[in-house]
Amino acid sequence: MNEASARLAGLFDGQRLTPTQRRIAQVLVRRAEEAPFLSSVELAESAGVSQPSVTRFAVALGFDGYPGLRRRLREALRAGERAPADERGELNVYQQAVLAEAARLRALAAELGDPERLERAGRLLAASRPLPVLGLRAAAAEARGFAYFAAKVHPDVRLLDEGGSHLADRVEQAADAGARALLCFALPRYPRELPAALAVARRLGLSVVTVADSPLTPVAEPADQLFVAPVSTALSFDTACAPLLLGRALLEAMCDALPDAQARLERFDERAAERGVFLD
Repeated sequence: MNEASARLAGLFDGQRLTPTQRRIAQVLVRRAEEAPFLSSVELAESAGVSQPSVTRFAVALGFDGYPGLRRRLREALRAGERAPADERGELNVYQQAVLAEAARLRALAAELGDPERLERAGRLLAASRPLPVLGLRAAAAEARGFAYFAAKVHPDVRLLDEGGSHLADRVEQAADAGARALLCFALPRYPRELPAALAVARRLGLSVVTVADSPLTPVAEPADQLFVAPVSTALSFDTACAPLLLGRALLEAMCDALPDAQARLERFDERAAERGVFLD
């Protein structure tokens, strides 16, 4: 990545863009020297998108339209704005993505300097029988991973990773069975079913623990226990190493709050060995 490309990349770093909009941004970065002189039609053709998509891209960045964005591109090149990655030398897009993710992990480590909030949430999750774990679409992988490991130490974990009208039913069933808390993974783009399901949980008296990418997430409310782990937007699709790791930290805190967690793990290992579940 040359200096001009790095300057323009800095304009888009951290912006909440759709995959289509990121393709447009990538074209601008690749064609940095000529980017300020491309018409919206030329940019659309180069990115393989429609001209209205280019206009929506400019608006998403806070401009009235594409002409305003083009002026900003010219200013960026003239002013010599630099992306942080450029200070580390010539890096390709994959290296930049890894370093961007590493920066978010360092920020998460700083946030966890005081573990009291995490430990409090762990006790809340441990005490909930059953424990519903909610994550839809982009957040489904984080919810599944947490639920998979949590089931080894918690007696009743219920994974809620599918939307639709039955989602509220499953939240209600968990509450009727005695659930006191719900763990939610909320990552962009947020499905419409998510705030509706959380509203049901709150109405039924469940305490909501949320792992989200931003403190301004639209799905959380002040009464929730909100833990923030930003995603990286360096590639066409978000990378979510920080939310995944934060979920594992919550899992660890929950294990610490379960008096029989170690005994359950040992029983699982013994039974798995008897059945030959694993190769090693």
